[in-house]
Amino acid sequence: MITLALNASLTLAQAKYDTIPNVPDHYLLMTEKFSNEPAAKKPVTIFLGNSITEGGNWKKLLKDSSIMNRGISGDNTFGVLKRLPEITRHKPARVYLLIGVNDLSKNIPNEIVIENIFSIVSRIHAASPKTRIFVHSILPVNPEVQGFMTRFNKPADIVEINGQLKKYQEALKYTFINIHQEFSDQKQRLDSRYTNDGLHLNGAGYQHWVDFLKKNKYI
Repeated sequence: MITLALNASLTLAQAKYDTIPNVPDHYLLMTEKFSNEPAAKKPVTIFLGNSITEGGNWKKLLKDSSIMNRGISGDNTFGVLKRLPEITRHKPARVYLLIGVNDLSKNIPNEIVIENIFSIVSRIHAASPKTRIFVHSILPVNPEVQGFMTRFNKPADIVEINGQLKKYQEALKYTFINIHQEFSDQKQRLDSRYTNDGLHLNGAGYQHWVDFLKKNKYI
């Protein structure tokens, strides 16, 4: 009964925060664009997430024309959940997910962000059982970089969420990729070499990301 009560409470909380928009105009534009593309006829790899994913030229970086970029600037975990049917219709061989920092910027509680990410994973498994899922940690941020938007300065929350994503990878059958540590400086902030605003990645950041994935045979 306690578990049922907790689940009911979480569902109500999710419904409350689901009313918080991401970036409506861009989200609608991009989801319409994606929906108009034909379903993949050959195995594809999908990078799924927000502006950090959208900003990567993954086909060029990885020299792989089968990659689909499904990043949408401003998106959050609720937005990804809503557009999962467009992802799973391709029956991708692999999905690389990075999401959550926009939720934190809107003060969506950590437990809801975590639960939503777990729901994303479970729904992909259900709709496309052969898809291998890779869940990235949320990247660190760096408030000392000029132009940083202070609403994203949630380092403790990022660490807490990442810890839960790592903890449950075996139980939920996904591979956790810890890019947080890989991109952190000595103060556990986003290394200034890889960013121009303390949140998003620059060209060197994307190259470092790809090199890390290759080095550790995640891709």
